[in-house]
Amino acid sequence: MITKPDTQHIRQYLRLYLVMGSVNCNQPPEEVLKSAIAGGITLFQFREKGVGALTGQAYYKLAERLQQICHTHQIPFIVNDDVELAIALNADGIHVGQEDAPADQIRARLGDDKIIGVSAHSVAEARQAIEDGADYLGIGPIYPTISKADAQAVQGTSTITALKNHHIEIPLVGIGGIHAGNAEPIFTAGADGIAVISAIAGQTDIEQATQQLNTLTRRLIAN
Repeated sequence: MITKPDTQHIRQYLRLYLVMGSVNCNQPPEEVLKSAIAGGITLFQFREKGVGALTGQAYYKLAERLQQICHTHQIPFIVNDDVELAIALNADGIHVGQEDAPADQIRARLGDDKIIGVSAHSVAEARQAIEDGADYLGIGPIYPTISKADAQAVQGTSTITALKNHHIEIPLVGIGGIHAGNAEPIFTAGADGIAVISAIAGQTDIEQATQQLNTLTRRLIAN
């Protein structure tokens, strides 16, 4: 288990954030995660959704195996949406959407030492999430994506820009259709990092693809 980081360290964790479940992988997910860690991801979210997603004990066991890999390498392990799984595994945190329970209710169940991320699509949603105690916001979809069937309308970097114009300084990560060729505007708009699925999990050479993104995001953050 990772000790809950302060805001500055959360910004650093968001830089290269892998979101993945078994349905996103062309290889065993455990091997994908190991290669992605070797390539330089900074945070991992377990998201097991979509056609063919595991359920029941198989779902739990995969999460457990991926969590162990993360902890071996000191990478925070975040669960998507599933509060019960996060509690059962004592995960490092959770990421929830607007349709889920608010962050303050989740905090009451998980405890003060967990990272809570919330998806936000407007300044109003961002302010509510901050009021509820979110540690960071996921903003998107930035670009068209095939990884999330129920994704909101594509918004580009407009919401990130709006949040910055309204002096909202909570850590931000962009998500949705992001790859090495289109990541730069997200950082220019003011995000602290990018969350990717297929740009890593869907690649043939996982480690090489991750290294490319790692090098790029380090350069963009430095600028």
